[in-house]
Amino acid sequence: MVRDWKKWLKAAGIRALKTVAQTAVATIGTSVVMSEVNWAMVASASVLAGILSLLTSLAGLPELEE
Repeated sequence: MVRDWKKWLKAAGIRALKTVAQTAVATIGTSVVMSEVNWAMVASASVLAGILSLLTSLAGLPELEE
């Protein structure tokens, strides 16, 4: 169990930002192949991925295991 919420928030935030960036790159790459980038779809998918990452982090973060 994490006792330091600041450490958890930092680790979960970093993980979520990485997930958002990866999702954006993947979505943009897929959109380019289809010849048009739908920026609303990129933003929506990326934000959703970030939220899901934070929710998944509630189950535990390996980097904070003691």
